[in-house]
Amino acid sequence: MRILSLLILLLSLAACQPHETADTILLNGNIYTVDSQMPKAQALAIKGGRIMHLGTNEEIEKFKGPKTKVINLDGKFAMPGFIEGHGHFSSLGQSLMNLNFLKSRSWAGIVEQVRQTAAKAQPGEWIFGRGWHQEKWTEPLDRQVQGYPFHDELSAASPNNPVLLEHASGHAVFANKKAMEAAGISRETPDPTGGRIVRGPSGEAIGVFEEQAAQAIYKVYQEYLGSLSEKDRLERWYKGIELAEKECLSKGITSFQDAGSSFDEIERYQAMTEKGELDLRLWAMVRHSSADLKDHLNGFPIINAGRHFFTCRAIKTELDGALGSYGAWLLAPYNDNPGSTGQNTTPIDEVKAIATLARDHGMQLCVHTIGDRANRELLNIMQELTAAGGKDLKSLRWRSEHAQHIDPADIPRFANLGVIAAMQGIHCTSDAPFVVKRLGVERARTGAYAWRSLLNAGAVVTNGTDAPVEDVSPLECYYATVTRRRHQEKDKGLELFPEQRMTRQEAIKSYTLSCAYAGFEEDWKGSLMPGKVADIVVLSNDLLTCPEEEILKTEVVMTMVGGKVLYEKK
Repeated sequence: MRILSLLILLLSLAACQPHETADTILLNGNIYTVDSQMPKAQALAIKGGRIMHLGTNEEIEKFKGPKTKVINLDGKFAMPGFIEGHGHFSSLGQSLMNLNFLKSRSWAGIVEQVRQTAAKAQPGEWIFGRGWHQEKWTEPLDRQVQGYPFHDELSAASPNNPVLLEHASGHAVFANKKAMEAAGISRETPDPTGGRIVRGPSGEAIGVFEEQAAQAIYKVYQEYLGSLSEKDRLERWYKGIELAEKECLSKGITSFQDAGSSFDEIERYQAMTEKGELDLRLWAMVRHSSADLKDHLNGFPIINAGRHFFTCRAIKTELDGALGSYGAWLLAPYNDNPGSTGQNTTPIDEVKAIATLARDHGMQLCVHTIGDRANRELLNIMQELTAAGGKDLKSLRWRSEHAQHIDPADIPRFANLGVIAAMQGIHCTSDAPFVVKRLGVERARTGAYAWRSLLNAGAVVTNGTDAPVEDVSPLECYYATVTRRRHQEKDKGLELFPEQRMTRQEAIKSYTLSCAYAGFEEDWKGSLMPGKVADIVVLSNDLLTCPEEEILKTEVVMTMVGGKVLYEKK
């Protein structure tokens, strides 16, 4: 009897204990899970890179073993790691090594940066930079065409070195005289289809090349890069990836959706992840012409390589350019450029050919569409091709990348067709000073960055920054999403139709679970619940309750990927 009683006692004690101990537990937290069944928790346990359990401190401490790492959150706000829903990963890395003009507020300041770089450069060495935007300068220009300066000062600052400066949008470039000479640009050079060489009153190129016109400058720049050794090019690329990872992790980003990589880059990413060399999760869109894609999609899609650290299941293309450089393709002419409706940068037949390849290879289609005409054409293409192929468009989760300006009649079609609106909150406030100028009040009010209208219609809306077009900071983007108010010095406080803003819960979901859904990854990330990966960011402020002005002061305290602390504020 005594032996039986002892056995019952031991079994009873065993039943009260968890079967496993945790690798790590987080205690004393203010944890927002983005899980509607259990939106809040005080603590959580992690095992093997995944969440074991969430609950109170008392419940989670039961999972503590002799080797368990205990992290005291001390009441701080924790949530799923941010997922950058549309950015350019390798370009972000390169921007951290080249001239960066995102914070520049004058053309004179940009010229001076180039002058200082040219003084240290070897003759013939190209000078590359990115991030300028004529609408964000606070100092007037002596000479200009539609807000663009002439190249004279830039050419004088760098007489012996070609200069290529990308517009913040990535849809125009500025070139100095040396670069234009290398590209063979003259007064007689015609505008290409889908692009424009901006000219002065006598027909001379002022230095700005919009959309497809920029390819002439890029071509000679690529030839220059091709003259470098392969070793130097690869070392520079890998250094950029390292810098991009560090930048993202320091800002609470645990996953990054890359909006367009070459086959070579895809191969490098896959090799890195299989060697365990990627520290954040990368989801990529391959970008090539239909001719190049046609016979090179064997082995695609690539899903969850390297322990769920790399996926390439999407194809990227574009239909138009950017609003700031008059490249967005519009249904009606620009309000401040009545002779233009923008640019159709990729022929519709080519987009259809790429869409067909995506459909037939089980890949997502992701199309850059900013203007209302571009968005309408995309919806038409998607509807036509999926119906013809007997596919259910909703199950494919095809995406409109940016979806910035939509005719109100097309907003319900996003939900009806299941097309994801992969948007960027920060673009709204970044573009706010010129949106009404470009579109007029009514078009801007009813269809510009129409998050609320899309959500009310039942569409999925994701978030991101389009880095390096904007700073990759999710906190700046989150602030823009919930306020639609500029915080930058120029036009500070300007609101762009705040009735279209998201609630704070919606904004967090757009940056976590919705992005995971947009990549077919919602089953294992995007929210904090048992079985999902422990990708977590800890912040100094509660994004759900802190005053609006405190959002921008919020600091990233810690970033975890797969249960490992990869960034911690010192």
